[in-house]
Amino acid sequence: MPIRQLSETMINQIAAGEVIERPASVVKELVENALDAGASRVEVVTAGGGLNLIRVTDDGSGIPEQELALAIARHCTSKLADNIHDIRSLGFRGEALPSIGSVSRLSVRSRTAAGDAAAEIAIEGGRVSAVKPAAANRGTTVEVRDLFFATPARLKFMKGERAESSATSDVVKRIAIAFPAVRFTLAGSDRSTLELPATDDSTEGSLRRVAQVMGAEFPDNSIAIDASRDGVHLTGHVSIPSFTRANALQQYAYVNGRPVRDKLIAGAIRGAFADVLPRDRHAMTVLFLTLDPATVDVNVHPAKADVRFRDPGLVRGLIVGAIREALANAGIRAATSGAAGMMAAFRPGAASYAHAGPANGHRNYDAAHRASGFAGFDRSPQRPLDMGFDGFRENDQTAFDAGPLASADARAGTAEPAETLLGTALGAARAQVHDNYIVAQTRDSLVIVDQHAAHERLVYEALKNALHSRAVPSQMLLLPEIVDLPEEDAERLAMHSETLARFGLGIERFGPGAVAVRETPSMLGETNVQQLVRDLADEIADNDTVETLKERLDKIAATMACHGSVRSGRLLKPEEMNALLRQMEATPGSGTCNHGRPTYIELKLADIERLFGRR
Repeated sequence: MPIRQLSETMINQIAAGEVIERPASVVKELVENALDAGASRVEVVTAGGGLNLIRVTDDGSGIPEQELALAIARHCTSKLADNIHDIRSLGFRGEALPSIGSVSRLSVRSRTAAGDAAAEIAIEGGRVSAVKPAAANRGTTVEVRDLFFATPARLKFMKGERAESSATSDVVKRIAIAFPAVRFTLAGSDRSTLELPATDDSTEGSLRRVAQVMGAEFPDNSIAIDASRDGVHLTGHVSIPSFTRANALQQYAYVNGRPVRDKLIAGAIRGAFADVLPRDRHAMTVLFLTLDPATVDVNVHPAKADVRFRDPGLVRGLIVGAIREALANAGIRAATSGAAGMMAAFRPGAASYAHAGPANGHRNYDAAHRASGFAGFDRSPQRPLDMGFDGFRENDQTAFDAGPLASADARAGTAEPAETLLGTALGAARAQVHDNYIVAQTRDSLVIVDQHAAHERLVYEALKNALHSRAVPSQMLLLPEIVDLPEEDAERLAMHSETLARFGLGIERFGPGAVAVRETPSMLGETNVQQLVRDLADEIADNDTVETLKERLDKIAATMACHGSVRSGRLLKPEEMNALLRQMEATPGSGTCNHGRPTYIELKLADIERLFGRR
């Protein structure tokens, strides 16, 4: 077949295949155009999941009548100057409208503020009609009907109406978070109406918009992020470790106001929460990166969903460091969802006890009374609080087992707790129940602590601090391990050899395509050196970091912490319980254990009073 020039319609349909993946892609392009036009109100209407109808109406600056024909022509745009590296708008290629018009029935009706009347132009399967007068308010209305009617093969790849409607909702919400001062409405016969009232561009207004999208609970369970490094500014909010989701759909990232789904950002978020979340849970995040447009390339993906940073290591390090610092500075906080779940469990009729035993679901009181050797509250021992208590080491077992305890399972003490302890975040210990849970009292709440999970986190953080405060001990290999690698991977590893040495891994170049491993971290014991080095090479290629080795060492520290912490079933003395609470308050991340489970639940006094009908 001879080489020939493709027709304009064919060119636009090829472009549509790249840009217009599904109805949600159309909505994204049209809403971005509306925002670039300075709209303060954007209304989206769909039918049939967006395949039958998509209508986007805005009150932006509008398109002059004489420019309507250019607006639907390929590579015509008002958003791009002569510098492709200085992109400050959401759209810039001038491909969206002609691409959409080549695979659908498209009409554009617009009126400027200075215009006496509106004008309209239509495209049907790539065929353009003449501009004609129309009636409309200031702004632009773009209507797309019968999407993909000109390319029926694409229709076979569409999902169901509900799935397409859900994808459109996600696109609108994702864009709306970045523009809190704009009112968004999404309606149609195929969905319930979504209304996002305008707030303002302040920090408080932005958080209110986030709450509209992510739920009213998010602000109360989130931590503010604000950090800068070498010209890159990061702001936003992340959820506390005990407030998570089963997937990453509630992670929103923006680069210079543009919504993106970037692997580097997602990996940085995952790395920042690696110590505090289980593998099957995900944090909720809203992060805004602001940087010089010349240092980020937004033109690497047809739909502009991915970006490329000039210095990816800087961006990743900023995100990981800022989130970890915010988590550490936030102190100890419990998710409000924990208290809500506990209240639901306490409500009459909420739980059914199917097992044999007393009707109230508790073990027999007399049996527990005799087993504990309880002799009355007046004989419960009182021990002064020892603020010099230095932890729960395994070799301190004798401190726990010295002499029979008179009902630590019943009461921590008879006297009222000190006023200073009531004013602390976790309050004063009042009892230990079921040999594992510490019940504490603050001025306005009841706190229940899982002693094993809590102390596991304390031991883990202590081990990590000791591990990373100095060079990691290494063990010399009897014979160096030679790892064959592509030359570029070997070069990258050699460039990071000093950092790897601090973590106990000694490597050096061994010819053009190999490295020799002479030392490995002692903590790893017998390890697969070949696999470890290749994993590190892959990570350096992707992110320019060596987090893989650090994560392996941290995982060993977590295992050691699990086995070296206070076990469930161990009776604690009052001063030991209070010492544990104080250490939790002073330790970053102590709201969850190493496996991501919550270490404590807090129930406010007001909630307790509601349970008893006092409020």
